[in-house]
Amino acid sequence: MFLRSSPGRLLCGRKRSQAHFSARSWYQMLLKQRGLGKPAADDFSRVSILGPAKSLDREELIKLLEASVVHADGTLVAINKPPGLPVTGKPGELTLLSLLPDLSWKLDHTEDLQVIKAAGKESSGLVLLSGCQSTVQHLRDFYIKCQRTGRPAATYYAVTTRIPAASEGEVCTGLKLKQVEDFVLVVPMASPSRQSFQRKEVKRTLTCFRVLDSHDGCALLQLQPLTAFTGQLLVHLTLILSPALGDHLYSSRVGTVLGEPFLLPAETTLPRVQVLGESLLRKLHLQQQQVHRLPLHLHLHQLLLPGARSSSDKVLTAPLPAFFSRTLSLLGLALPQDQSKQ
Repeated sequence: MFLRSSPGRLLCGRKRSQAHFSARSWYQMLLKQRGLGKPAADDFSRVSILGPAKSLDREELIKLLEASVVHADGTLVAINKPPGLPVTGKPGELTLLSLLPDLSWKLDHTEDLQVIKAAGKESSGLVLLSGCQSTVQHLRDFYIKCQRTGRPAATYYAVTTRIPAASEGEVCTGLKLKQVEDFVLVVPMASPSRQSFQRKEVKRTLTCFRVLDSHDGCALLQLQPLTAFTGQLLVHLTLILSPALGDHLYSSRVGTVLGEPFLLPAETTLPRVQVLGESLLRKLHLQQQQVHRLPLHLHLHQLLLPGARSSSDKVLTAPLPAFFSRTLSLLGLALPQDQSKQ
């Protein structure tokens, strides 16, 4: 694994999440936003950053997803997915795929929508859908080409519980999946062999990061992964000793001695509810026993779309969820002016 503090790239990992899908208050705020337009800043003062214990039922989820459409042009649909909703899962589980037939009907699509690109289960943000097979294939080919040419196609925002030592840079490391007790965890490999790559046991991963704002020990980061590996961004954030807020999977790998962070062994450090310092808990108006309901603050904000010419590629944007904006306000963080209007 190596880090470079030059404008660059970052990498992530993968893990089987056990957090349940519960976010009724966020969805009610989102539905309100869809009806009334973007709320004034004062509205966020009434938004809870916690998800309630009760999960949404199928009909509520379909209604929410229908209201979460941020782009529709006939063949292409994009929604702003709430955190906690998995794209795939076991038979019988409530997932985005299981909801797509009903959502397709609600949106008047004669063909069932297919997922082209999507934010992960615990992340919020863009999900790109189409019922046209040629559009699906065209976009998948476009994103494969972006990876091969080192062009970032996705931009995420993350709130972190520490400030990275470098204001921008890249993380590059090999990642692999490993069974650790009852968990399937993503583990970084310091010196993977060439054979491990050839056998596809380990994958090279890369992500660019940039600190957009920081205040009193926390930061708002822009992340641009140049490879795709489930959990990649969360693992890479731990490698720069700056776990994402609400990361209950990998944040336990960053320990502290005398106020200084250090990495714990990834292969023996099990997931647990994120432990926040007293100062951070006070800013968020939380107690540690409530932190298990804190959502992951990782949002897929932008996706690149191909234009008629490579020079005319477009950018698709999903606004920040209300809970994410509320957290930024509580922590004294803000997007740069040129990005806050997107």
